[in-house]
Amino acid sequence: MRKVLEGEITEMDSLIGRDGDVKSVLSILYFARMSFCEIEDESVKKWMEVARKEYGCVVESLPAKYLKEVKARKVVVSEGIKVERRKDKEILPIEGERNILITSALPYVNNVPHLGNIIGCVLSADVYSRFCRLKGYNSLFICGTDEYGTATETKALEEGISCQELCDRFHKIHSDVYKWFDIDFDSFGRTTTPSQTEIAQDIFLKLNKNGHLQKETVSQLYSESCKMFLADRYVEGTCPLCGYNDARGDQCDSCGKLLNAMELKNPRCKIDGSTPIIKESTHVFIKLNDLQQKCENFVKESSLKGQWSHNSVSVTNAWFKEGLKPRCITRDLKWGTPVPLEELKEKVFYVWFDAPIGYLSITAEYTKNWEKWWKNPDNVQLYQFMGKDNVPFHTVIFPCSLLGTGDSFTMLHHLSTTEYLNYETGKFSKSRNVGVFGHNVVDSGIPSSIWRYYLLSNRPEQDDSTFLWDDFAAKTNSELLANLGNFVSRTTKFLSAKYNGIVPNATLGDLENKFIEKINEELQVYNQNMEAVKIKAGLKSAMAISALGNLYLTEAKIDNNLFLNHRERCDTVLAFSLNIVYILSSLLYPFIPAACDSILEQLNAPLRFIPTAFSIDLLGGHQIGVPTHLFKKIEEAKIDELKKLYSGSA
Repeated sequence: MRKVLEGEITEMDSLIGRDGDVKSVLSILYFARMSFCEIEDESVKKWMEVARKEYGCVVESLPAKYLKEVKARKVVVSEGIKVERRKDKEILPIEGERNILITSALPYVNNVPHLGNIIGCVLSADVYSRFCRLKGYNSLFICGTDEYGTATETKALEEGISCQELCDRFHKIHSDVYKWFDIDFDSFGRTTTPSQTEIAQDIFLKLNKNGHLQKETVSQLYSESCKMFLADRYVEGTCPLCGYNDARGDQCDSCGKLLNAMELKNPRCKIDGSTPIIKESTHVFIKLNDLQQKCENFVKESSLKGQWSHNSVSVTNAWFKEGLKPRCITRDLKWGTPVPLEELKEKVFYVWFDAPIGYLSITAEYTKNWEKWWKNPDNVQLYQFMGKDNVPFHTVIFPCSLLGTGDSFTMLHHLSTTEYLNYETGKFSKSRNVGVFGHNVVDSGIPSSIWRYYLLSNRPEQDDSTFLWDDFAAKTNSELLANLGNFVSRTTKFLSAKYNGIVPNATLGDLENKFIEKINEELQVYNQNMEAVKIKAGLKSAMAISALGNLYLTEAKIDNNLFLNHRERCDTVLAFSLNIVYILSSLLYPFIPAACDSILEQLNAPLRFIPTAFSIDLLGGHQIGVPTHLFKKIEEAKIDELKKLYSGSA
């Protein structure tokens, strides 16, 4: 038999004469023809027919004792479809190509991210970043932890550790959670770096030189017991607008209104609960009113060209309608970027002036050529992802800071924002153990692709959405398992069992052409939605193609009868279906990369570019890998267990 595999014997008659096991002989010979030998098709067909009619056996699979003869699985795919995996090389804009700079809102470093944080910024940005790579765009995906400011000082004070120790710990927590979620940053950095100080101070000094800053003596809340001015987040009190009792000094979490700590009713020091007094302090303000017209012109043009989400535009225009006013950009803190003025050297930058500059400094830590991304408006498009509460800082304060320097910065092109993701009947709360946080997901035993799929299919794009455990199980079982998992399994297992995993040639007929038309319609919708960053709609289109694959198998009546009595037709059905699976592996890769890696392993095929039309790219003679289940059913008992664990009762 070794000689057969080596292609030295091609006469079937002599083989049958030396081995009474006709089925084994023909199985090996058929496998050898497809993988190693040069044997005439008509000869093979003749002996396969003899085996079926006279001996009652069918060539189905290679006997296990001969598997060791297979040295490598044969890969036969179309040219020009393979995506090169990212390597450890510096990514810079390329003249003449589409260069896309992608940022996710920098997660604050004083807590563990919950599911709402994850879908609102890093996960959504990751989907678009992966889509760009699979379209062949030259893209860079930047994120990192936002580490300066009052919240860090407050948390460190509560825990009795230094701010740096706190930041180091939570930076690792965030990094580990995102790695588990398969978030594939090109660079995940942090804002506590020399680059942050250098770039932020440079922007500040240019704003000052151009007359866009002013000093004002302001009345602030001062704690006599703590002997310090109280920055916004050191103060809590009653919101003057909605009456919420636990409003922060910079923003009310109930009504969302930005506040000044002095506006709070019944203010109290967050450190020791004492009532603060009013004391004067000198600070620097950016004159947003002087920059409003420039900013409005920028927003009007960019929001139209870049197709900003509706909520982004409405929130920004509300600020313009009210009229921009000078805004304080310094604070009486120790943990932050120092103000580069001798008379104010004890002060630091306000976090919402400083934090967006982190996108630039993290890029600068990634490459010394960072300005090729951030000062290249003619060749780079900037896409930013965040929750709706971060919008005005990215559409008003940050753009005004850049415009006021006079430098030619890469400005925001597309802004993708989300509404809030709530949990069951309320909000996520770490202190009350309500909701699912990053480390809970890791401990759940449920794979990352399932979490990603549910969050993305439930992405709060226009309105708030809610994480519901029953819905989580239903979507997993009825969509991932019954639709995608079923289609991949039906196709790969049939091919493995009946064809030894060797892809046959296809002769497309009327049924295939009917489905190609439907698939191409969905591909067009998918690409349009993803280009416009309509992520949930893009996922829906991809899953619709999977459903078409299942429908095709049903209409084609794939079964043993088709295999035994209509072999050429069966060949076409399997080859056509397998190529739908291959297309799905690229369409769904931005959403569920780990599951798609499993599909590619089962197909024994490389990651491919996202197509605009159906094509046969796994060619006749290609050998797939070993089929395996993509997903497992989530049982009701498991859901009941998780509900109880994160309901706030524990």
